[in-house]
Amino acid sequence: MKFFIDTADLDEIREALSWGCLAGVTTNPSLYARTGGKLADFEDHMVKIAKMCGDLPVSAESQAKTTEGMIEEGRHLASLAPNIVVKLPICAESLAATHTLAAEGVRINMTLIFSAPQALLAANAGARYVSPFVGRFDDIGEDGISELANVVTCIQNYDWTGKNVDDEVEIITASVRTPNHVTQAALMGADIATVPFGALKKCLKHPLTDQGMASFDADWAKVVAAQ
Repeated sequence: MKFFIDTADLDEIREALSWGCLAGVTTNPSLYARTGGKLADFEDHMVKIAKMCGDLPVSAESQAKTTEGMIEEGRHLASLAPNIVVKLPICAESLAATHTLAAEGVRINMTLIFSAPQALLAANAGARYVSPFVGRFDDIGEDGISELANVVTCIQNYDWTGKNVDDEVEIITASVRTPNHVTQAALMGADIATVPFGALKKCLKHPLTDQGMASFDADWAKVVAAQ
C-alpha cells in the first residue's frame, strides 16, 4: 500500500518526502486554511507543492458548485502542473464534470465517499482515484473500516480499462486517524492511505521500539564506560 500525506503544509510535506516513503499528496480547503493561506495565493501554493513532489500526484480541490464550473476550474487546476490531480466531492454535478474531464485526460480524485455505490458511480464516471472516508464514520459511532472493505471489494471486482486516462482506479483510504486504520486498509488491499502528518508519525512509533532503543543505548554506554 502506498502512502500519501494529507496536508497543505510545505514543511510537513518536505519532511515526509525526506523519509523516502511518500507516493503523493492530498489537500483540501480545510487543510489549506490551516496553513493561513489566502485565496490569492492558493494556486501558487499548489504549484509549490507540485514542484516539491516531482512527478508524484498532488490533489488540488475545486470549489466550484456547478458542473460547468467544475469543468472550467478542473481544466485550470490541471494546467498548473502535470502532476496535479483535480479533487471533486461526490455529487451529481461532479459526476458529470468527471465524465468530461476524464475524457480530456484530466485525472480526478473523487472525495467525500462514504459508500460502495458512491465509489462505483465515481469510478464509472471516470475518476482515477476514489477516496472513501474512515475516521468520520468512527466520529459518529459507526464502523468506517467495514464500509471501506465494501468499497475495496466492489472496486476490485471489476476492470476499469477505458474509464480514465490511466485505465485503473485506485482506492485512497481517507480520514485516517490511527495506525490501525492504516493496518486494516492494507490488510484488505486498499491501494493508498492518505495520512495526516501527525498520524503518519504515529505509524512510525511503537513503545517496544522505544524501549528497545533505550536498552541498546544503556548497554552501549556500559561498553563505552568500560574502556
